[in-house]
This record gives sequence, C-alpha cells and structure tokens, in this order.
Amino acid sequence: MKTKKKIVLAYSGGLDTSVILKWLQRNYNSEIICYTADIGQEIDRKKIFKTAKKFGVKNIIIQNLKDEFVKNYIYPMIRGHAVYEGVYLLGTSIARPLIAKDQIKVAKKFKAYAVAHGATGKGNDQVRFELGYHYFGPKIKIIAPWRIWKLKSRTDLINYAKKNGITIPKDKKGDAPFSIDDNLFHTSTEGKILENPKNNAPEFIFQRTTSPEKAPNKSNFVTINFRNGDPFAINGKKLSPSNLLKKLNRLASKNGIGRVDLVENRFIGIKSRGVYETPGGTLLIHAHRAMESVTLDKETMHKKDEIMPKYAELIYNGYWFSKSRFKLQKIIDKKRYKVNGSIKLKLYKGNITILSRITKSNAYSMKKVSFEENKTFNKHHIEKFINFHKKKLK
Repeated sequence: MKTKKKIVLAYSGGLDTSVILKWLQRNYNSEIICYTADIGQEIDRKKIFKTAKKFGVKNIIIQNLKDEFVKNYIYPMIRGHAVYEGVYLLGTSIARPLIAKDQIKVAKKFKAYAVAHGATGKGNDQVRFELGYHYFGPKIKIIAPWRIWKLKSRTDLINYAKKNGITIPKDKKGDAPFSIDDNLFHTSTEGKILENPKNNAPEFIFQRTTSPEKAPNKSNFVTINFRNGDPFAINGKKLSPSNLLKKLNRLASKNGIGRVDLVENRFIGIKSRGVYETPGGTLLIHAHRAMESVTLDKETMHKKDEIMPKYAELIYNGYWFSKSRFKLQKIIDKKRYKVNGSIKLKLYKGNITILSRITKSNAYSMKKVSFEENKTFNKHHIEKFINFHKKKLK
C-alpha cells in the first residue's frame, strides 16, 4: 500500500485552523499532522487533542517553546527597543518566525512534503510565516488556504464549520468571536466593531489587563535586574525567561499597564485597526531604556535610536531571519555587556515611573554633573565648543 504524503498544519484548535484541517483532508490526499507551538498563549491541550482526533488525526504535536521565545526572540527585540510606528511592541510579529522555524523542523522530522498555516489573505502573518518557511525549508511546499479556497469571509467560514460539525466559539457577549492572537508577550484583538476606527474599543474585549480606572488605588513597586543587556531577576530573585515575563505580566496587568489601540500600516499595503495588550513587555522596554541611560555612552544610544525604526519595520514585515536584521542586531548588541544593574519602577493606574537606577558603570558621573564646583569638568572649554559649532551653522 502506498504511503500517504504528509502535511504539517500550524494548528491552534480554534475555528480557523479546525476548518482548515477539515478542508485539507477533503482536498489533499495526505495525512495531516497537527502542530501547535506553545509560546505562552492560553492553550487548551485537551481541546486540541480532542478536536484533532475527532477528525482522525494521528500525530498531534505540542512543542513547549516558551523559554526559547522569550530568550532568543523577545529579549533581543527589547534590546533594540523595537516599536513599530511609535506605538506597537510587535507581539504578534516576533512570534511568527519561531513558529515557522519549529514547524519546518517538525515537517522535516516526519518527511512532510508541505506545511500549512491559517493566516488570512489580507494580513501580515502569511508573509511572516512564509518567509520563515522559505528560510528553513525552501523545498517544502506551502499551502495557504485563505488564498486558494472558495471561502471569502468569516461568514463563509462559520457556515462551513456548521456544515461540518465544527464548534463555533463565542465571545464574552455570546456572539461570534473577535480575531484574537495571544502569546506570553501580548494579546491582540481585531475585527467586528473595531474595524471602524470611530468606534471606541469596548471594555469586555480586553483579555489580560485591568482597566486603569479599576486598577488598585495603591502603587505597586518592582525592581528588574539586568545582566549583559537582558533581565535575569525580579526583586533580586533569579527567574527563567518565561517565568520572569509571566511575573511582570501579572504585575503590569493588575495595574492597568500595557494597553494600546492603534491603526497600523500593514506590510501588504492596507491599514488595519487593532487593540494590543503587552503588560510585561511595556515594563521591560521602559526599564531597559532606563538601564541603558546610565550604562551606555551617548553615541551608542543615539545610534540605536537611529536604526530602531528600520529594525522594528524588519521585524514587523517578517524579516527576522534576514541579513539586514542580523546586521542591525550586531550594532544593537555591540555594547550590551555594559548594560548591568537594576531599575526600580512604580506602577500606578496605567502609569510607569522610574524610581531608581543602580549600576556599577562609570558612564554616569555624579562629580561631573554636580552643581557644586569640582575639577572633573572644565567649564572654560565650553566657549571653544560653542564657537566650533557656530561655524557649522553657515
């Protein structure tokens, strides 16, 4: 008997990928392998196994990638202070390269001829997934159902699900769900009422953060410890990368920190509106910038600020594994070994205040900056400095 070809599907157990699973089985004479990357999202393992087995899937793989995700993807991005279009902390963008990389690894293990994903034909994720697939498995076929099937809308998808006995989830109001993506770093919510930018985002759509108005009336405090540019402890207690981010998420979430409502320019050329929640990541980027302010020289900091928009755009567009991103990462990390110490933050109703910066670095000199007279800084050189720069005005 001839062995069936194999397809590895990036599978969440949700509506979209369950419909795709059924569609693949009907349209390809292949064995479907369901692959889920556990990167800290709310994951119902029993549901994933139950749903996949219901459709006869034999191989269901859930990979724990949480620490790798934080250490090798989020931390480098935080070191680069990556913010897309001044607001977005790239929570969805940074997850796709890792999923694509590991999905190709699974495909090679099972000798699959193709991989499939559930990204829509109007979104950025199709690009991010497929650039990753191409980088690690250029000979493996890519199946993107949303670009080739006859289903044209969410309504078509729901009708297909009903006809095929696929459970249709509901939102908190009992209606069809928003489009939600989540991982350890963030949660994004899109679609429905949010598609019209004049509409206010209703409170019930927020998945993981308390409204600032309902946050505690008392301030909370946290100290983040850094070594070689990366956080490694909270309040002096060393934690694994994933546990450290989990703890920061809890602290920031209950204090109403990390909400963003934005209209962004997608890579494929359209604008979209989304609501993002990145609680722990918001604390990290604030603390990291504060740590660098007392450990790095002006030229290094300004160079990082100069390249940041391009660096963020590369991540947003799915170019994590590109030569351009690698090159910028080298510049970003050139002096990371100097970024050591601790930052104490005050958290209160959506606000973050830097309370203290502690480091053994001599980049910041109290003697030089003091208003008291001292010999470490020669004020008489300032006139020459100003005269030199006067000439540059001409």
